Amino acid sequence: MLIKIDPVLSPDLLFHLRSMGHGEKLILADANFPANTTNDKVIRLDGVGIKEAASAILSVFPLDSFINSKGGSPALRMEVDDKPEELTETHKEFIEVVKKTSGESWNVGSISRQEFYEEAKKAYCIVTTTDARPFSCFVMTKGVIKPDGSVWVLDK
Repeated sequence: MLIKIDPVLSPDLLFHLRSMGHGEKLILADANFPANTTNDKVIRLDGVGIKEAASAILSVFPLDSFINSKGGSPALRMEVDDKPEELTETHKEFIEVVKKTSGESWNVGSISRQEFYEEAKKAYCIVTTTDARPFSCFVMTKGVIKPDGSVWVLDK
């Protein structure tokens, strides 16, 4: 056990989070996402839901402030097919976690399911959960940590 490190963050997941560079993408996926046929790096979080996984990951993972400062979204949710504006319960939970851990100014954008699959192929890794709610998949882009350990934040 480590002090102030969420126990959801397994050694394997911590290794990959630390290994990622700025601008690289992490996929947070539900139980139904075909992770192993989409990407070679898959980290399983069995028994963990999206909200718990997002909270643990974002406790150590800086979102990309450059994307946010340009009006984009360093965190994206998979859109519901034919209902891109609909927010599922999981989407709302994820947005709440982003705002709570990273700050109110962070935007969560959206991406179609087919575009999401393409992003997942190119992502650094996929973190799978056992959350079985549909359309519970997200993209997070890693930001920069300054030499003093603080997160690099650009204002809009």
